[in-house]
Amino acid sequence: MDGSSLPETRSTCPYCGVGCGVLLRPDGSGGLTVRGDPDHPANFGRLCSKGAALGETVGHQERLLTPLVNGQQSTWDQSLDLVADKFSSTIATHGPDSVAFYVSGQLLNEDYYVANKLMKGFIGSANIDTNSRLCMASTVAGQKRAFGTDTVPGTYEDLDEADLVVLVGSNLAWCHPVLYQRVMAAREKRGTKIVVIDPRRTASCDQADLHLALTPGSDVALFNHLLTQIYEGGAFDKTFLASVQGFDDALHAAYADDVAVTGLQQAEIDRFCDLWMRYEKVVTVFSQGVNQSTSGSDKVNSILNCHLAAGRIGKPGCGPFSVTGQPNAMGGREVGGLANMLACHLDLENADHRATVQQFWNAGPLPQQAGLKAVDMFRAVAAGKIKALWIIHTNPAVSMPDADAVRAAITGCDFTVVSDVTARTDTARCADVLLPATAWAEKSGTVTNSDRTLSRQRAVLAAPGAARHDWDILASVGRRMGWTHAFDYENPAEIFREYAALSGLAAAFGRDFDISALADTDDNSWDDMQPQRWPVTANRKGGRFFADGRFYHPDGKARMLPLRWRPPAAKTEPRFPFRLNTGRIRDQWHTMTRTGLSPRLSAHLAEPFVDIHPEDAARLGISRAALVRLTSPQGSAILRARITDAQNRGELFAPMHWTGETAPAGRIDSIIAAQTDPVSGQPESKAAVVAAEKFQAAWYGFAVSSREFRPNVAYWARARTQSGWRAELASDVEVTNWEDQARALFGLPDASMQMVADTARGAYRIAFLEGDKLLAALFVSKAPVAVMRDYLVEQTGHPASDVLTGLTPADRPNAGPVLCACMNVGVNTIITAIEQQGLMTIEALGAALGAGTNCGSCKPELAALIAARQMMEAAE
Repeated sequence: MDGSSLPETRSTCPYCGVGCGVLLRPDGSGGLTVRGDPDHPANFGRLCSKGAALGETVGHQERLLTPLVNGQQSTWDQSLDLVADKFSSTIATHGPDSVAFYVSGQLLNEDYYVANKLMKGFIGSANIDTNSRLCMASTVAGQKRAFGTDTVPGTYEDLDEADLVVLVGSNLAWCHPVLYQRVMAAREKRGTKIVVIDPRRTASCDQADLHLALTPGSDVALFNHLLTQIYEGGAFDKTFLASVQGFDDALHAAYADDVAVTGLQQAEIDRFCDLWMRYEKVVTVFSQGVNQSTSGSDKVNSILNCHLAAGRIGKPGCGPFSVTGQPNAMGGREVGGLANMLACHLDLENADHRATVQQFWNAGPLPQQAGLKAVDMFRAVAAGKIKALWIIHTNPAVSMPDADAVRAAITGCDFTVVSDVTARTDTARCADVLLPATAWAEKSGTVTNSDRTLSRQRAVLAAPGAARHDWDILASVGRRMGWTHAFDYENPAEIFREYAALSGLAAAFGRDFDISALADTDDNSWDDMQPQRWPVTANRKGGRFFADGRFYHPDGKARMLPLRWRPPAAKTEPRFPFRLNTGRIRDQWHTMTRTGLSPRLSAHLAEPFVDIHPEDAARLGISRAALVRLTSPQGSAILRARITDAQNRGELFAPMHWTGETAPAGRIDSIIAAQTDPVSGQPESKAAVVAAEKFQAAWYGFAVSSREFRPNVAYWARARTQSGWRAELASDVEVTNWEDQARALFGLPDASMQMVADTARGAYRIAFLEGDKLLAALFVSKAPVAVMRDYLVEQTGHPASDVLTGLTPADRPNAGPVLCACMNVGVNTIITAIEQQGLMTIEALGAALGAGTNCGSCKPELAALIAARQMMEAAE
C-alpha cells in the first residue's frame, strides 16, 4: 500500500520530557514519516533534530525478535515460566527483598503501573527503582520537602509570559530545544531577559543577557545570597509568607553562607539579583546541573526558597520549573515507579496510604519502608543480596555511575532478566533471559510530560517478530506467580482506568495527583484521548498550583528550609586535579539505542569527546583533535579533545552517550564515582574528579565501510552513515603489516585492494573494491587523520576511483560536516552561502537553506559562522 494514502495518527515523541506531539504516517513498507503536531500544546508543531529523525529509527535491523534464554532462542511460555519460577523460588528461599526491578522513563504509564503493582503490591518489596533516579529524584525530594507533594507548580505557558527566565544547570537549547524556542519567541515578542547559571558556556548562553559561570556545585550559595537580597530589597511577599513556614530560619542560614564560593565577580552577582527582583514574572528553569549532585535536593530547595519568599509561584509567568530528561519521567513519579513512593503520590511509609492501596489492589501486606534506590540496588546485586533482577528498557551497564562495577554486578547476579527492543546493549549482553519488547510507534498508552500534560502514545506499526508489550509481559509473569485476578488485563485502557480510579482515593487524602474523572473512560474514548494537564476531576482540569497559598503539608503551609552550601563529595587533589562535568549533546539520546540508528543524527558529533580549556590543553601538551585519557579512582576513558574557552580552567566536559557497542573506551560513566545525595539518592554526575593526559597513540585511523565492522584497538568510535559505517581509530601498538591489519579490520581477506603508503611518515591509505565499487577504506597517520570525512562516508557502495586522495574532487561540492541535523545542512554549504551570497543573518540562511528553521538548536552555531565572517570583513 502506498503510505501517502494512509491517515496520520497523533502520538507523542519518545525522547525528552517536553512531550512533543507528533503526527505519524506509515509508509506501507514498515517505515514511517513523522512531523510535529501543530495542535499539541507542548510544541505546536515544532520538533527537535531527534524528533524530526524518528522515522529513521524504526527499522528492524537491530531488533530483538524472539525470547532468548542463555543466548538460545526460546518460546514465550518457556521464558515466562522460567522468569516466574526463578523469582518465586528466590522469594520463597530468601524473602521478597532478594529480588528487584530496575525500570525506565521509556515505559508508558500503564507499563509502569503494572510493574509497581507487581513488586510493591504482590511480591511485597519496594525494590523497584527507575533510571529517572538519575534524572530528577532531587527535584522530587525538594518539591516534597517544600510543598508536601511532588507537585510541578507551573505550565509551559509561563515561559511565554515570563519577563525573566533563569536557566540553572540546563542547556535548554540542546537538551529541550522546543522549550528553548518558546523562550526565544517570548524574548522577541516581549523582551524577556535570560540568565544562564552554568559552569560552562553552552548554546543556551548565545542569547543570554547574563551568564554566571559559577564554581561547580555552588548553586546553594548563590541562591542563598539571592534570598538575602530579596529580603533586604523588600521583594519578599508578606502576605504570601503567611502560608509558609521556616522563612526566618532559611534567611538566617542564607546569611551564614558566603557567596564568594561561587567564584563569580560581585558585579555579576549584583546584576543577577537586580534582574530577579526587578521583574515580577520570573521563571527559574532547572535541570540536571541542579539534580545530579550530592547536594541536589538542597539546590532545588534553595531555588524554591526564593520563589516562596517572593510569592512568585503558581501565577502566570512565574515559578520554579523542573524540566525532566525522559518522556515519562513525570509519569514514573505519578505511578510510584521510585523505590520510596506509592502510586498517585501516596507515601509508602504512611500506614493509611498503604492500607488504602492494599485494599484497592486486594493485595497482601505492602512494604513499610523504602526499597533500594538505584545506586544501592546495584551495590546489593554486587553483594549477592539481590539474587533475581529484572531490568526493563534501560542500560545501567553504561548509564549508572561506576558503570564497570554495575556491569560486573549484573553479570554476576544469580538470575538477570532484561526486557528491551534490542540485544545489542551492554546490559543485554549480561542477561540470562532476554525478552523482546515492543518499541515506540508499536505500543499504546499514556505519558506525562514536564508540565503535567497527559498525552497518548499510539501504535501505528505492527510489533516485529514475537515482541510483546511491557504491561503484557509483566502481567503474564504476575499471573504465573499466582496472582491471576490482579493481573488479568486485556488492554492498556483497562490498566489506565484502574490507575485513574486509584488517584481518586489518593485525592481523598489531600494528594495533588487526581485524574479520577478519567476512571470511567471507555476503550473508544481512551483511544481518542486528547492531551490534557492534570488534575482532571469533576471540579478542576489543569491549571497552576499554589497561587492560593494552599500546600500539601498537614498544616496546609509550604516549608522554606535552612540550607548551607556544601561542596561536591569528590575533592580535587594533585592526583585528580580536574573537575569533570558530564551531560548530553544535541543530536543523541541516552545510550543511542534509538538515535544511533539515524546516520543524520550521528553526522554532527560522531565520537566521544572532552572539552578542555586552551591553557589546560597547552600545559598537558594536548593539541587539537588529539586523544585524551581521563583517569579517576574508578577507571579510565579515552576521548577526542575539543579545545575551547567555553570551559573554565581546571574543568572538563564529556557527553554520556557512547557505549561498548559504539565506543568502548568512551564510556564516561565508568569513571564517575557512585556518590549520591543523602536525601534523594540521586548520583552526582557533574563534579567527578579526574586526571587528564595525552593518549600516546602510535597511530590514528579513519575508516569507512559498506558493512558493519568492529575494531579491536585501544580506541575506536563507530557510527552509521547513509551507505554503511564510519569509525575513528587509534592504538598505542605499532602495526607492521597494514594490509593484513586492514583486511582483518573489515573482514575482507580476498577483496581487491589498492594501497598508497608513505612508510617514512607512517601514513597509509588502503581501499577495498568490488569491481569499481568501494567496499571499505582505511586512512592511517601518525597524527590525527586529515581527510574529508563527510565526502568519504558517502562513497561506500559507489564507484570511487579517487577515494585514496581523501579529498572531494574539484568538480563536486562538499557539504562538510552536518551542522543543522533537522534539515541535513552541512557547514560548508552554510559558509558558502554566507561568503558568496552575502546571507548575513540567521533568518536569511533559514530562508535559503532551511538551516535553523525547525528546532533552532543550531542557531548559536549559525550565529558564530556569521560573526566569524563579519570579523574577517572588518579586518580586511
